[in-house]
Amino acid sequence: MRLSIDATRCQGHGRCYELAPEVIRPDDEGHADLVATTGDVRPEDEKAVEAVVGNCPERTLFVIG
Repeated sequence: MRLSIDATRCQGHGRCYELAPEVIRPDDEGHADLVATTGDVRPEDEKAVEAVVGNCPERTLFVIG
């Protein structure tokens, strides 16, 4: 599983890095940024990723694969 962020849509609500800080962190402006530069998600983080994808009000996060 890989996670992708459409940075042009992110408004910096912060739900994603509140729910999955091991996968997503805030950048300098409070927008979502991936912890792993490849976007690869560890199996133990998959449920958290599914939660953040479903909770993003801007639909900025996408699961690939």
